Amino acid sequence: MRFCVTPWRICLAEGQILRPCDNGLAGEEILERKIINPSKWQDALGFVQGHEVTGGQRVLYCAGQVSVDADGKTLHAGDFRGQLNRTIDNLEQVLKTAGFGFSDVVRLNIYTTDLEGFSANRNVLIERVVGAGARYTSTLLGVARLARPEFLIEIEATAVK
Repeated sequence: MRFCVTPWRICLAEGQILRPCDNGLAGEEILERKIINPSKWQDALGFVQGHEVTGGQRVLYCAGQVSVDADGKTLHAGDFRGQLNRTIDNLEQVLKTAGFGFSDVVRLNIYTTDLEGFSANRNVLIERVVGAGARYTSTLLGVARLARPEFLIEIEATAVK
């Protein structure tokens, strides 16, 4: 694998230090994603145990998304399902703006102050995200509080293309 540095691209020559190349991208590889699932229990929950990604040209690291409007005002205070839907909307907007979709998501980190609320509404995540083609690894964490006390859920994502 080789990386070259151009104004918009960074490329790496295997076994060598990052350095600029005069001729741009030396070659491209096809992105391959291999799902690693040593067992099957997670299939019903809509996630996978691991992804092996080779040849990826683009990676998007999405900041934690919460239930806010375009001005940053909290939406759906006290309504877990409403916050989950808005959080997914906001995540989808970040992905689309960068030219990605849910099918490109390989990792979700989910933080919630209400694990029971998440369990009761997990189907929203499965219908919207898995239903759009995502097969992601995931970590679910119950936390005491998020950035604002009214937030019930926050979701970070990593996507590759």
